[in-house]
Amino acid sequence: MDRKGFLRKGLLVGGAILSAPLLARKVRLKESNYDKLLNNVGFTHQEAIQKINNNKSTNMNTVYHPANSRGHADHGWLNSHHTFSFANYHNPDRMNFGVLRVLNDDKVHAGGGFGTHPHDNMEIISIPLKGDLEHKDSMGNVAVIKEGDVQVMSAGTGIFHSEYNRNKDKEVEFLQIWVFPDKKNHSPRYDQISIANIKKKNDFYQILSPNQKDQGVWINQNAWFNMADFDKETTIDYTLNDKNNGVYFFVLEGEVSIESKDLNKRDGFGVWSKEKISLKAKANARLLAMEVPMEL
Repeated sequence: MDRKGFLRKGLLVGGAILSAPLLARKVRLKESNYDKLLNNVGFTHQEAIQKINNNKSTNMNTVYHPANSRGHADHGWLNSHHTFSFANYHNPDRMNFGVLRVLNDDKVHAGGGFGTHPHDNMEIISIPLKGDLEHKDSMGNVAVIKEGDVQVMSAGTGIFHSEYNRNKDKEVEFLQIWVFPDKKNHSPRYDQISIANIKKKNDFYQILSPNQKDQGVWINQNAWFNMADFDKETTIDYTLNDKNNGVYFFVLEGEVSIESKDLNKRDGFGVWSKEKISLKAKANARLLAMEVPMEL
């Protein structure tokens, strides 16, 4: 698969690629609304890390997050639901699932977007569900991601980027997912692929892994993401790639039962300390499975 075909070099100023310092200066001159949101997060992540490392001390091995229990913010240009604490939504019991730190279900209005802002030491995955999202970053990447694509950005030692709805007449919907990396200060990296030709019906298909040569994108963490499109009454098991991991399931559409727990659209359900997890589609359904380490 030709990943470079998705990208073109950009962010040119006087024939030179914009550097991080220049982008930083731009942020200071014109702070975006998204900068303010990030400032409100206010986390050093220590609280989340402590919860990650305490997981094994609990007797529970499942967690259920119904769609209507998520944090919600409507900023006009952005309508976002937060499965885990983010920006003005802070719930000490909803900091993370293992190293899965952020799961935001975002809708960006026509012409709106996230102004240039910084990230570091986080693996950031974007999965568009509808519409087109335009990306620019301090590494010189300019790209558009759309439904059927997966984007990954390893923030590492630090990057600046922006994301805008490319269309002036319709919303863009996408999942924004943050995962703690396996160590600090990796080199920043960007990639995106189309998953259109790897889709399967009534089975999981891998879209992300820790291995560069595997199917899908890769990140600096012992994590695997799979998607699935199930017909009603389909039954299947999810088998972990690493028995020490857990899996967080997020229902994109339809109804499924996971370990006998009934789930509907945008419900989340995490399972750990179990190597094989049983699922049944109670209606036609689309699902994202995020397998991640439970300790950092």
